[in-house]
Amino acid sequence: MKVFLYGAKGSVSSGIQKLLQKDGHKVFAGTRNPESETNSDLIQWVFADAKQVSQGLEILDSVESVFLMSPPGLTNQYEILAPWIEKAKNINLKKIVLMTAMGVEFAPQESPFRKTEILLENSGLNWNIIRPNWFMQNFHTYWLEGIKKDSKLYFPGGKAKASFIDVKDIANVAKVLLTTNEYNNTAFTITGNESLSHEEVAEKISKVTKNKIEYVDVDPSAFENSLINAGLSKDYAAFMRMIAQALKDGHAEAITDSVEKITGSKPNSFSDYVNENAKAWN
Repeated sequence: MKVFLYGAKGSVSSGIQKLLQKDGHKVFAGTRNPESETNSDLIQWVFADAKQVSQGLEILDSVESVFLMSPPGLTNQYEILAPWIEKAKNINLKKIVLMTAMGVEFAPQESPFRKTEILLENSGLNWNIIRPNWFMQNFHTYWLEGIKKDSKLYFPGGKAKASFIDVKDIANVAKVLLTTNEYNNTAFTITGNESLSHEEVAEKISKVTKNKIEYVDVDPSAFENSLINAGLSKDYAAFMRMIAQALKDGHAEAITDSVEKITGSKPNSFSDYVNENAKAWN
């Protein structure tokens, strides 16, 4: 099968890429700088850029299924992804898998994520939507500096719990949905198999790293400002503050069986994730 992956250098798409190639599928990997990558029999790098949304669409003429996601740091998901869905409609593409986020189905219809979902749902194409919870990997990327520098996990989550998901499980789910039709025209919320508070997360990281990590329930405004200072746009920082509040309000605690249902395997536990990435915090 020939599959196009949007944002192919990102953590989810790169994981899907490896899984597809392992199974012998041909991947067309979208990136802003395809000329800097190496092509092979099972991967061809092609142009796709969130800032040039009308370019590169012709690659869809050469594939059977497509994975779409909005690049992190940007809030205009509909503007970025609608041209790809419209192109797919025009050529009657066989399948699109769209990744949004947990809880998007409850957002206003004009919000960018939900508006994009509705466009796909009404496209007449075969589709799946996957809505993952907060990524486990955030703890050794976005929240890494505070943990390493101050031995503190800064996040405005209160005592609420979240069923964090490993990006490897998201990739595995997406790979199955891109290459089969069993679950066509269905949306799935993707979670881990346990819900943890940020205090419990800090304890698990502390145990593995042998370094006491303290969770600090920071003020939401301070959290938003820290994201802006780290280089995120004001719009995206505000978006992150909003979804952090949703977590604090208890909307990220639910656990689903979607990973096991689709892949046949239980999702990675948070303890497994911490053990696999222990070196990141040292």
